[in-house]
Amino acid sequence: MKIDRLIVATAIVLAGHWSPARAGDLAIVGAKVYVAPDAAPIARATVLMRDGRIAAVGAADEVAVPSSARVLDGQGAVVVAGFWNSHVHMLELPLREAASRPAAELSRALEATFTRWGFTTVFDISSIPGNTFALRRRVDAGEVSGPTILTTDAPFFPKDGTPIYVQALFRQIHAPNMEVASVPQAQARARQQLSDGADGLKLFAGAIVLRDVLPMDKAIASAIVQAAHRAGKPAFAHPTNMEGLEISMASGVDVLAHTTPTAGPWSPAFAARLVAARMALTPTLSLFEEGLKQEGAPPEVVKRFLDTSQQQVAAFVKAGGELLFGTDVGYIDVTDTRREYELMAGAGLDWRQILASLTTHPAKRFGRDARKGRIAPGMDGDVVVLYGDPARDAAAFADVKYTVRAGKVIYEAPVRPVR
Repeated sequence: MKIDRLIVATAIVLAGHWSPARAGDLAIVGAKVYVAPDAAPIARATVLMRDGRIAAVGAADEVAVPSSARVLDGQGAVVVAGFWNSHVHMLELPLREAASRPAAELSRALEATFTRWGFTTVFDISSIPGNTFALRRRVDAGEVSGPTILTTDAPFFPKDGTPIYVQALFRQIHAPNMEVASVPQAQARARQQLSDGADGLKLFAGAIVLRDVLPMDKAIASAIVQAAHRAGKPAFAHPTNMEGLEISMASGVDVLAHTTPTAGPWSPAFAARLVAARMALTPTLSLFEEGLKQEGAPPEVVKRFLDTSQQQVAAFVKAGGELLFGTDVGYIDVTDTRREYELMAGAGLDWRQILASLTTHPAKRFGRDARKGRIAPGMDGDVVVLYGDPARDAAAFADVKYTVRAGKVIYEAPVRPVR
């Protein structure tokens, strides 16, 4: 692996030149630090944060820690850049009532769902119209404690294609119709959502209706993607099956929100087509396992779906594809990320590839790599302190001791998890 010596050297050179400490200085001392997935670790290192950004990172005896700084003991721990969850939803209570729920209640929910698991940035890829904007405003204002939030706002469903699994919820909460029946309708709504502050758009290239999969019209899908691209934003797609994959590629979608286990294994040639289309993939492997178990599927069916999904991930990565970590939490109620890491490792991914899916890949894909995804001076003070070393066990990514966003601790484990 390439060692990013420039990051380390810059940190060491700058380490002795800090002004007197200001309120809010935070230092993590004595930890092993992985500054990036492709960099060698710094043993017994110090990470110093100031004014919401990383001020220095280097060997502990080379980084001066101001006497007024809050110090976190990193002995035996590992520090990595803050995690991204690139596939979440704000559909569960209290998060789907972000404008009206008490701030403390929302903070607790965001902690249990995201920051407890190391997520400093999340991408909500379709929820109730307007709701995630309200949640983001309250987090950005400091009223609610939580991660950085990006959102596509409302999804785009095909005409008569509101998925069967959200119909009851949408009726219950009187959600507006999110189906689009024409190119002009899709263009108008896409422009409005982007104007309102959406960070991307999400379409359902294949929507599950009863036992059928309803495809989105290619012209409508293309109109949505083009609107996103004109605004410099990404387009996500829920593909479901092979037809949905073809629609996604034909329309220029940037990110596939899932694998497609019902489509069967992906051949090397097909995986190469996805990569040539410059698509990223969010595996959401544990979603299929959890969903099938909840439906009472026999173990052999669950295994077949998982085996196919893992094969697709492996083929995509072998072809040079870019993975983004995501769980679909908010649609499923499982917040614990351990199983997803285990399944990704079972697909043949090593810990560095998993770390890249959590950090550098989404930061670059979503245009935030100048500030997020690595531990280096000048980057945002978004870091995760882990109890264990993921180089020995990828599941260690789930054992979070501290989550730090913008140089402030937003999650601190009460006790070390017992495994």
